[in-house]
Amino acid sequence: MLNALEVFTTVVVGLMVGVEFSVAFVINPILNALPEDSGQLGRAHGGRMLGAVMPFWYIGSLALSAVWAVAGWHHPGAGLVVIAGALLILSVIMSLLLLVPINNRGKTWTPENRPEDWKEQMNRWDRFHYIRVAVIIAAFTLLAAALA
Repeated sequence: MLNALEVFTTVVVGLMVGVEFSVAFVINPILNALPEDSGQLGRAHGGRMLGAVMPFWYIGSLALSAVWAVAGWHHPGAGLVVIAGALLILSVIMSLLLLVPINNRGKTWTPENRPEDWKEQMNRWDRFHYIRVAVIIAAFTLLAAALA
């Protein structure tokens, strides 16, 4: 049963990493290259869509890692899982303090109501997001290493 939990947790976190990596390095660069207001409208839609799903994914990943750490406490790799869990906590804190406030504003913007500095705000979100992606990649790597 522990083995199934370990694999399931690693897959869930890995898929989350894939989505967030794709947002950072594929989707947002595509949206930024679109003409006129298309990119801003796409980012607003993406903020609404992913903003509804990702909180559950982040908290679920953290919860699964915590259960794995407790259930596998006396097994090899438990320390790696604890560190991965700490990194996932950091990613949630970063999200709540740095990314969600910008996302909550951006998802309501249209070409008619967006602020003058909307591009700067999106660039700030992107920079914070790159750091968060690095944090969750590190957590995923530790979980994968703990499987061995």
